[in-house]
Order: sequence, then structure tokens, then C-alpha cells
Amino acid sequence: MTLPVAILAGGLATRLRPVTEKIPKALVEVAGKPFIEHQLEILKENGVKKAVLCVGYLGEMLQEAVGDGSRFGVEVLFSFDGPVLLGTGGSLRKALPLLGDAFLVLYGDSYLDCDYRAVEEAFLKSGRPALMTVFHNKGLWDKSNILFGDGRVIRYDKKSDSPAMEYIDYGLSALKSSALAGIPAGEAFDLADLYRDIVDKGEMAGYEVTRRFYEIGSHEGLEETRKLLEKSLR
Repeated sequence: MTLPVAILAGGLATRLRPVTEKIPKALVEVAGKPFIEHQLEILKENGVKKAVLCVGYLGEMLQEAVGDGSRFGVEVLFSFDGPVLLGTGGSLRKALPLLGDAFLVLYGDSYLDCDYRAVEEAFLKSGRPALMTVFHNKGLWDKSNILFGDGRVIRYDKKSDSPAMEYIDYGLSALKSSALAGIPAGEAFDLADLYRDIVDKGEMAGYEVTRRFYEIGSHEGLEETRKLLEKSLR
């Protein structure tokens, strides 16, 4: 792979408290080691050479634990929000100098076993400013929020229900840095709002994955992910 991966790991993780009162979510132990190690390992397996961790809450602890990433075989750089948390979008905007012209984006609580190389290839071939991976969820694992067809995300709405929206955003995206250029630096905003604007302009490419997603953003999701990873270690 040629593109770096931004990992958004700066939130307060309030849904996981009290577990996350003293450590960031990325350091929560899952199957015997901090969750971030599982993420970096799967990135290494997919040929990712560079990751940029966008951190805020207790970010120094994460930097101390991960270091430069050399023991995981992935170069790791850190981008700190500063005294004010910038949200997923603002945090990514601040990290642009470390990411270059194009990159993949991964949420810090997602464990995604998919073909990252294929996602990168689909994005580069699309010629569009952004690509979102989608999963044919049919409301099973979470509320479906995407209308997808012909390799494009046609509608993206996390608030309203529609029977036609059978897909869900999988949690891995690709962006050109120019897609964030209009956002003022240092401004807090939600990345989902930017995605929705890109979709509304008809500029969001889509790539369908077939394996379900796992996440540790909730206690239920954490337990599911723990069982998955413990099983893979046997």
C-alpha cells in the first residue's frame, strides 16, 4: 500500500466508562493487549507502512505506549488536538500536514478485517475526493444509514430511517486532503457532516465489504470484539 492511515483516537469514550476514566479507549485491554495493538497488527498485515494517530483525551498515554510503531512494523506519528478537543473532523484536519495528499481514515474503536489494498485501489481508480466502505447490514448490527448503488454512496443519513437504506458505513474511508481544505484549522466538527456534504454533491465513491465490522465503542461491542480476537488466538 502507498497511502497512510489516519486513526481517529481522540474522543472521551464516555460510553465505556468507568473503564476509560483513566486510560484512552485505544489502550483498553482486548484479548490480552491494548486494542491499538490489534489495529496496528491488522494494518501491518495489509501492507500499511504509515499510520497517524489523531489523539486528544489522554493522548500522551497512547504515545508512550505505542512509540514510533517500529515494534509493530508500522511507522506511527501523532497529531495532538491540543487543549480543546476538535472532534473527528477537526482532529483529522489538524493532522493533514502529516498525511499528505490522500489517505485512509479508520476510527480508533473499529476492528475491520477487510482488504485495505482493495479499498485503496478502488479509491484511486474512482477519481473522486472521497470513498466510503459500506456493508450490506439490513439493520442487523446497527441502524442502516446508506443508500448505495453503482459504486457510489447515493444517500447518507444517520438520523432518519428509510427501508431503502440497507447499507451502513463500515468505518473505513479514504479522502483527498483537498476535501478538508475548506475547513478552518482549529475548528471542532464531526467528520460525518463532511461525509454527508460530499455525498449530497454526488462525489462519494463507495466500496462494498462483505465481512461484518467489530467495535469497542460500547460495552457490548467490546465483549463481541474480545470474543472474536480471543478465538483467533486459539
